[in-house]
Amino acid sequence: MHSRLLTGLALLICAAGLWWAYDSFQSRYLRPFENQPTLFDGSQLRLPAQLAGPGKVRVVHFWDPACPCNVGNQQHLSDLVSQFADKGVTFLVAQKTGSHGQLPANLSTLEPVVNLPGSEHLPASPAVAIWDQQGNLAYFGPYSEGAVCNASNSFIEPILKALLDGRPVNASNTLAVGCYCPWTD
Repeated sequence: MHSRLLTGLALLICAAGLWWAYDSFQSRYLRPFENQPTLFDGSQLRLPAQLAGPGKVRVVHFWDPACPCNVGNQQHLSDLVSQFADKGVTFLVAQKTGSHGQLPANLSTLEPVVNLPGSEHLPASPAVAIWDQQGNLAYFGPYSEGAVCNASNSFIEPILKALLDGRPVNASNTLAVGCYCPWTD
């Protein structure tokens, strides 16, 4: 009788410990995919003076190190850099103010941009802004739509190809559903 009580108590303690571990993991690392549209409005977004004006196509990656949505996005960004960096595209990164973290080693070559005018009004990240060769904002929004981001559902490759071919793009306001984290606290 006494050993049954101890066994039952041990099982109860193990079950409680497993439940606590599962709940802790879920609240920290798993995030439900919310099917809410996010409006990316680039009307206030500007390049800093030292980067503005005619030049290369410029891609700014908006990055929040704490956002779990970065996982697939960073591999896609790495693919974009390897595909377009030698074709006249400059890749930059704007990190969320007050956040701490480093990009993976394969993205450490991205030039940081601080105090990007209008970035305080960003709705969410990960996001991307693309300026054409004349310094005009051509695109602002997410990398893709949906729960994951990759080249097969990306908005970015067609835009970069169009700009590099000399075709104009004007998509600075985008409504999309995907895995995003709030940019402002």
